[in-house]
Amino acid sequence: MAHDAPQATGPSKLVIRNIGLILSGALEKPILDGDTIVAENGKITAIGRHKDLNTEGATTIVDANGTTVTPGLIDSHVHPVAGDWTPRQNQTGWIDSSLHGGITTMISAGEVHMPGRPRDVVGLKAMAIFAQRAFWTLRPGGVKVHAGAPVIECEMVEEDFKELAAAGVKLLGEVGLGGVKDGPTARKMVGWARKYGIQSTIHTGGPSIPGSGLIDKDVVLEADTDVVGHINGGHTALPDDQIRCICEGCKRGLEIVHNGNERSALYTLRIAREMGDLHRVILGTDGPAGSGVQPLGILRMVSMLSSIGELPAEIAFCLATGNTARMRQLDCGLIEVGRSADFVIMDKAQHSPGKTILESVQLGDLPGIGMTIIDGIVRTQRSRNTPPAGRVPEVVAK
Repeated sequence: MAHDAPQATGPSKLVIRNIGLILSGALEKPILDGDTIVAENGKITAIGRHKDLNTEGATTIVDANGTTVTPGLIDSHVHPVAGDWTPRQNQTGWIDSSLHGGITTMISAGEVHMPGRPRDVVGLKAMAIFAQRAFWTLRPGGVKVHAGAPVIECEMVEEDFKELAAAGVKLLGEVGLGGVKDGPTARKMVGWARKYGIQSTIHTGGPSIPGSGLIDKDVVLEADTDVVGHINGGHTALPDDQIRCICEGCKRGLEIVHNGNERSALYTLRIAREMGDLHRVILGTDGPAGSGVQPLGILRMVSMLSSIGELPAEIAFCLATGNTARMRQLDCGLIEVGRSADFVIMDKAQHSPGKTILESVQLGDLPGIGMTIIDGIVRTQRSRNTPPAGRVPEVVAK
């Protein structure tokens, strides 16, 4: 871990008390009954009423002051490069800034903005292994960056995927950003990746960077990746009939991103609801991108889908937490015993017309973040990016 990612040096016990609302991240039960959460050594050990739980021996006590606790938000689609810097915008500190937007976990869709990115098989494998190792060691601000997502090229063979998996690589970069752009080749390589436990995502829609190209419904369906990356385009979306065809033609993840077509995002949401497949919808930013870095991108997606998409706010938060955790096979994203103690503590923004945080989000306002916690450790307090919250939590004992 980096020096800016504090970690416990011995046994730790976190108690968050006086919680006004607990959002679980789980579609089947998005709101939990309770006012207290206990975590020991970075894992959730108890959820319920303070009077019923063992809170003795806490090393850190947080008084939530009646605010809302949600799982840490997950950005399912980012493009990191090296450290907390992006050459796409020549910006430093973008991951730490996203932490102030409630992001505690990021998933790489490929380190494609690396200057001089190697296209040969030896080079791309080396870069993926390096990125996987470097980001898990660095952890900017404590954020868990799952990186090392190689962009596949036509010269790769099955042994390359076996080697990558053995080295700890668990992701493929967006299929279509490299030389593989046809359905049969993509399907073959995705099959190899799946055989060795590597999860895959495909670029969907028009080209986003030089070297990428149009990936339409036929390629998406034939490739059969685990996640349909930015189904609402990154930035240019496919026509509605193709989006519907993809939604109906496979049972894979449907990823909606901030840096995409917002109308197509709402269209995808509507189809998923019609099909009873909201569990397939996950959220990402697809940043850094030409439109910049959006530290509040996931919060903005939650607010947009809730307000304009008429989705209950507690359900919209599930798309940014539990849905992604389950699809990406992560141990965070849900407030349940045994999961990582990653939380965002928030409240409705000051002067929002909504009477509660859920009503405020459904009216289109962003909540104010008062604290982020990763692995049971307080990482930030009042956010420098969100609007100020009406109430804020505080560390009352440590």
